[in-house]
Amino acid sequence: MAEVVEFRVPAGSAQTLLVWGLEPGPGLEHSLFSAFSKFGLLYSVRAHRNAAVAGPGYYAIIKFYSAGDASRAQRMCNGQRLFQKSPLKVCVCTKQKGFQQQVLALNSSKCQELANHYLGFNGWSSRIITLQNVSGFDGENEERGKTLQKRSVKYLCAIEVTLPNHGVRTRGVALGEADVENGEDPLEFVTATRRVQKLAVGKALSSAFQKILLVVLENGKVVVEYNSSQEEPTDFLTEEELKGLVQVNELSLEQFDLKEEEVLSDLSFDDELPSWEMPSD
Repeated sequence: MAEVVEFRVPAGSAQTLLVWGLEPGPGLEHSLFSAFSKFGLLYSVRAHRNAAVAGPGYYAIIKFYSAGDASRAQRMCNGQRLFQKSPLKVCVCTKQKGFQQQVLALNSSKCQELANHYLGFNGWSSRIITLQNVSGFDGENEERGKTLQKRSVKYLCAIEVTLPNHGVRTRGVALGEADVENGEDPLEFVTATRRVQKLAVGKALSSAFQKILLVVLENGKVVVEYNSSQEEPTDFLTEEELKGLVQVNELSLEQFDLKEEEVLSDLSFDDELPSWEMPSD
């Protein structure tokens, strides 16, 4: 049976495992990651101390991108000692009725990680079509009797992602912006500009990946489909038409250290209200 994997924060109950019976010790999350990543790509591993009424020890929440990987990990790891002396208990989350989770886009570094896992490092490429300064002045602020110009730094970025082996090409467009309280300070302005550029690049790359669906077949092969529900008006513009909207600069994605500026929100487990499916003995 095929499974669809999207470039979104895993929100499905079947993609989430609860692990408990964990013994305290250094590097607990690293040990969990090493043990469970053998079954598939992980989105997150979070270990928590048990509540006082539950006694000493820890439990963990592990999120996979694939429900199939999560199910296989549950079957193989439940009741096993793995990296500690006592056996672990592992179960799959079950959806709670009446509770609807918000589905969030993956940030750009997670998108690249997911693409590398299923498509290979050479299975996709990206190109910055434009990174254009569209800044303007928002007004003036009075501070300590002195008028300071408050400048809003804005950059528009358009990125194209290409999957040559699948004949798929998508485009993402995003705006990054931030306010500079003291527009007369060159260092503050340069720092804000760099931050906004990286923000715009990261958001545009994430937007481009949202239009890609990975269909994972039972034999492990991956088929790529275009997600038309995520289309934007700019997707129908030619590059020449896009040049009419903004000045085009050819830049390399490697110029931007995106990991420093991943600002798209990730779903926190603290916001979830799951129930759990207990494994059979």
